Amino acid sequence: MGIDRDDARISDAPATRSGSRSVLRTSAQTSSRMSRQARRDTKPEIELRRRLHRLGYRFRVNSPLPGMPRRRADVTFTAKRVAVFVDGCFWHGCPEHGTSPRNNGAWWSEKLRRNVERDRETDSYLRRTGWTVVRVWEHEDPETATLRVIGALTAVTDPGDCT
Repeated sequence: MGIDRDDARISDAPATRSGSRSVLRTSAQTSSRMSRQARRDTKPEIELRRRLHRLGYRFRVNSPLPGMPRRRADVTFTAKRVAVFVDGCFWHGCPEHGTSPRNNGAWWSEKLRRNVERDRETDSYLRRTGWTVVRVWEHEDPETATLRVIGALTAVTDPGDCT
């Protein structure tokens, strides 16, 4: 079964390649569930932002990365050049909680592998350009995550900072 894009129904046609992307064979239920996945403002991300804000830190949310306009950090401290990413266990391959879908396994395996590869490319680029990168897993204790971000912020020296 494949998705018939003309009328957005499930069809009996096999999955096909469209450009460099495969059209997945999936059920309407799975498609609906996946379309509702939050891309930003997840509970762990909001909790981290609340804690940082409560402590007086000010930051940008979902901000494009310098030199990488199609990629965004969840929390960005531009003056200190610190980028924070709150990574979901499924989407970013958590070694503790990451899972592999049974349906369309090969496609998902490649998709998730590419997500991790893109994360490493982003980290490398940001570090080469003088940024500090903090990656937090969604399952990480919010207090621990907050302390790690604060540690990165206080470790960064800014010539204009008198503190």
